[in-house]
Amino acid sequence: MFEVFSRSYYLGRLYVTPTDGDHALMDSEQHERINEAVYATGDGLERLDTPLVMKLESRHFPVHGGTNVPANTLALPESMLEGTEIRNPPSLREVFLARRERAQQLLAFTGGWRDGVGAGPTDDDLPDAGT
Repeated sequence: MFEVFSRSYYLGRLYVTPTDGDHALMDSEQHERINEAVYATGDGLERLDTPLVMKLESRHFPVHGGTNVPANTLALPESMLEGTEIRNPPSLREVFLARRERAQQLLAFTGGWRDGVGAGPTDDDLPDAGT
C-alpha cells in the first residue's frame, strides 16, 4: 500500500472520502499493520492503535483506525476536505505517511513524541499544517 518515497515519507494511494466524524480514519486492520511496520520499534510492548501521521497536499494530520471504513480508504472530516483540491470524493489520491523519525520531528514543534508504551502521535500533538 505504501512504498518508500524519501528519508521522511512513504508514498501511497488511497481513496479519500468525507466522514461526519472529527478524526481522519482508515480501516482498523490496515491501520494496525501499518502502525506495526512503520512506528513500532520491536522493543517490549507497544500499542498498535496510536495515530499515524499522514500528509495530504500540504496538511499533516493524525489518522486513527475505524471499523466502518473500507480498505484502502482515508476518511477525512468535511472541514479537512474544504481546503483541498478534492472535488468529487471518493477520489484516488497520493498520500504521504511520515516515517517514525519524521513524525517525531513534526511533533517536536508541539510538545514532542511520547516515549514508552503507546509512544506515538496523538491529535493534540500534531500541527494543522506543515511540510
